[in-house]
Amino acid sequence: MDIRIHSSWEKPLQSEFKKPYFKDLMTFVKHEYATQTCYPKIENIYNAFNWCSFNDVKVVIIGQDPYHGVGQANGLCFSVNEGMAHPPSLRNIFKELEHDLGKTYPISGNLEPWAKQGVLLLNATLTVRAGVAGSHQKQGWEVFTDQVIKTINDQKRNVIFLLWGGFAKEKAKLIDTSKHTIITSGHPSPLSANRGYWFGNKCFSQVNSQLEQVGASPIVWQLP
Repeated sequence: MDIRIHSSWEKPLQSEFKKPYFKDLMTFVKHEYATQTCYPKIENIYNAFNWCSFNDVKVVIIGQDPYHGVGQANGLCFSVNEGMAHPPSLRNIFKELEHDLGKTYPISGNLEPWAKQGVLLLNATLTVRAGVAGSHQKQGWEVFTDQVIKTINDQKRNVIFLLWGGFAKEKAKLIDTSKHTIITSGHPSPLSANRGYWFGNKCFSQVNSQLEQVGASPIVWQLP
């Protein structure tokens, strides 16, 4: 069972892969996938990194867990496979995209086109057991993904971090705002959005404005 990460991330994270917690994590993940139904597919666990190379990272969006329903998760936070119904949070993301930039509501919920432009769609926990939300938390994934954030913080400049909701905002302590930009809002979940903490945040236009200020190309948020 081979779980590979894009080569551009191997050098920045090489010390992490050698640590005892990471080896224990891989033992746990391989056992879970061998004995349970888990998501995403094992070859898609590192899709956030495989679609967005380390050199290309311009924006980081932080989620919590993969979707745990059949056929949903594809390794990118908030994203679903082609042909899948849009979960509530993703629907609200797309509604804000419509309101903010006047874009057409997308048919596909697959966010790979964002990742290919330098948007790292990072879940704090990269795997989950089918039907059991949070089942792979506190096994080491959070230690690893916190280190990913720290590595981006230390080795890059002018990255924009979109922190949606309380969980993601906790990651602000890992980010040096003298080098990077943090844009916060409520979570796109219906509970948060219906209380007025999501809609109207204009995060997508804010990101592109920030990118243009540092001479970087804006993200084409419209999905094909």
